[in-house]
Amino acid sequence: MEVHFTPEQQKQLVQIATETGTVPERVVTNVVARYLDEKARVLAAVEKGIGAAERGDFIEEEEMDARVKPCLKCEAPHSLDCACG
Repeated sequence: MEVHFTPEQQKQLVQIATETGTVPERVVTNVVARYLDEKARVLAAVEKGIGAAERGDFIEEEEMDARVKPCLKCEAPHSLDCACG
């Protein structure tokens, strides 16, 4: 597979590779692997949510608010397993 990057993207990849003591190809491979893992986690979570909804498993609005509010105040990046709260 061949992937093309802009000169600016290539410069950034070289910089990251240099800072981390690796080669640009390894940086790209690692980034793509993390992206694919996250994509799979998101899809699994969506399927789990759909299954719960189909079974009628819902939480009350107050419980959802209690779960979400801490994340809204947090400035850290969030994921499906957010631990800010």
